Amino acid sequence: MSEASSSAAVASSSQAPGGNPLLQPWQTPFETPPFADIRSEHFLPAFDKAFAEHSAEIEAIKTNPAEPTFENTVTALERSGKLLSKVSAVFYDLVGAHSNPELLKIESEVALKQARHWNPISMDAALFARVSRLRDKAASLKLTPEEKRLLERTWTGFHRAGAGLSDAAKARTAEINERLAHLSTDFSHHLLGDEQDWTLELGEDDLAGLPASFVASAKAAADERGKPGKMVVTLSRSFVEPFLKDSSRRDLREKVFKAFTARGDNQNANDNSAIILEVLKLREERAKLLGYPSFAAYRLEDSMAKTPEAVRGLLERVWKPARARAMADRDALQELITEEGGNFKLAAWDWRYYAEKLRQRRANFDDASIKPYLALDHMIDAAFDCATRLFGVTFAERKDVPVWHPDVRVWEVKDASGKHQALFYGDYFARPSKRSGAWMTSLRDQQKLDGDVAPLIINVCNFSKGTDGQPSLLSPDDARTLFHEFGHGLHGMLSNVVYPSLSGTSVFTDFVELPSQLYEHWQEQPQVLQKFARHYQTGEPLPEDLLKRFIAARKFNQGFATVEFVSSALMDLEFHTQPAASITDVRAFEKQELEKIGMPSEIALRHRPQQFGHIFSGDHYASGYYSYMWSEVMDADAFGAFEEAHNIFDPAVAKRLHDDIYSSGGSRDPEDAYIAFRGRKPEPDALLRRRGLLNEPEAA
Repeated sequence: MSEASSSAAVASSSQAPGGNPLLQPWQTPFETPPFADIRSEHFLPAFDKAFAEHSAEIEAIKTNPAEPTFENTVTALERSGKLLSKVSAVFYDLVGAHSNPELLKIESEVALKQARHWNPISMDAALFARVSRLRDKAASLKLTPEEKRLLERTWTGFHRAGAGLSDAAKARTAEINERLAHLSTDFSHHLLGDEQDWTLELGEDDLAGLPASFVASAKAAADERGKPGKMVVTLSRSFVEPFLKDSSRRDLREKVFKAFTARGDNQNANDNSAIILEVLKLREERAKLLGYPSFAAYRLEDSMAKTPEAVRGLLERVWKPARARAMADRDALQELITEEGGNFKLAAWDWRYYAEKLRQRRANFDDASIKPYLALDHMIDAAFDCATRLFGVTFAERKDVPVWHPDVRVWEVKDASGKHQALFYGDYFARPSKRSGAWMTSLRDQQKLDGDVAPLIINVCNFSKGTDGQPSLLSPDDARTLFHEFGHGLHGMLSNVVYPSLSGTSVFTDFVELPSQLYEHWQEQPQVLQKFARHYQTGEPLPEDLLKRFIAARKFNQGFATVEFVSSALMDLEFHTQPAASITDVRAFEKQELEKIGMPSEIALRHRPQQFGHIFSGDHYASGYYSYMWSEVMDADAFGAFEEAHNIFDPAVAKRLHDDIYSSGGSRDPEDAYIAFRGRKPEPDALLRRRGLLNEPEAA
């Protein structure tokens, strides 16, 4: 199906019999969304009905004349909003993975409706009073550990939303939340707009250095954009990074790099600078209304890190050796340029290209040599096989489950006893209707409050699609991304809790990346690669020599990778700790902060502010981008448990991993969960050791 016709599957299919399919029982396998019947115009009426139903449910809870009990208050809150959850899950899946102009327009309206619906609930004094009374006498309620955790998290949610504020402060907080909802939606729309508007068309003379797999992907991207027979580079990271690594055309590398790093910062209708300034002011004001000195202080109190100082301590601990390594690598890359007769200074658009040459020289390895062995289907099989060996779950593809795009695949997941456990949706290929990046989400979360509800879990990626009979071939980074998102997916699929609010990935942001980053370790294990890394044409296994060179090359360029990440995390932290009034120009602030930390000019932030969707397309990762590194301390340490057992699939360690980390969701304190698994707190040096950054010089 063409892109145009598949978009129409959401927007213009025949209406389901009997009205709005979002408001009817779904007569589909596993009661999954009937995507072919869902049209854009169904969403607003469905949201309106869902908001009304939820409001009525909330009103009944807070006006209940009976003395508050766990059942009539906390459990009742958990049971409320089922229709709203159902409609929201389908809507936001499509907005992220397969949007169209009509859906994006509706999203702006829905964002405002969501804010206006949730603000009065989250700040309701009567609800907060009921929950507070239960919390005050929790010791006498004979609650299970999960119920205790849920009561505490419910109270914390109301408290942090401002339920204890004065009426005037609540009113202002509600105004701020509404405005932030609008701004975050605009931010993501602007970013998508800049990404969709730009392509670089390649002629035959522009292909120097590009492997056949990239050229095939460029042709497929052109086909999707109505340019058959052409070749285009898009601003998807899965296009940009390999182009910067492989293209020997320095002029084109510069053009692509500058377009990629200027997304949202082109001083056009999609410019995000003004949005950032307003967001920072509003977040700070809301935090101060709640009694915190900064947004970062507010945000981090409810995390494993607890304080901005703890976050800064970790990031600076890693920054120094990473920068030292990067500066040494920079000098080596400049020497390589000079050796080749280049009379130019290494620039940011040169780093990946010359780093790849240096890696070939030092480790005798390049990504192009291993890519033919990393076919997407084989890596999916590898991810599944590791899950089977660790946790006993099995995967069988289903062709009868409705999907939102023909490329989406679905697997039924069963536990070790053969019982249905989940459905897993994989949406792997880049397309114009999909926002950039990779993520895990769900159409339905696991819970056991009223019957055994099995989850519907989604992985979305942006890999380049194969063409001309060639499968999609992944770079090592792509393969790692696939395992990362599947780790999140397992966190959702293996969830085994009673209450929806504690299901799956409903954990602290600086803990949520542990299951995903830990799972990456299996992708790069020799016994996994030996089994699943097979040449897409011949079926030959990965040669032993190439495998050894790949493993040896893993720590190469880690100074660069760490610097581009940590600088972004520090930028996030500074945006949210410094007074918002002192930040009047986003570009100037960015320049000032990078100079302060000694950012090498030859390395760009992984996410420049105007395209930093993690922290400005909503606030889930705001002051929390460090979380990936906080979790990496744990994941590097956690995989050590398998290494110490001398078996990466050790059954006893895997059982602890399942019980304490993957299946427990948010039902226990994350530090307690980690200690239960590992027997102790994580050791921070495990991260530096994994990245090969221990015992580096402190400065350069």
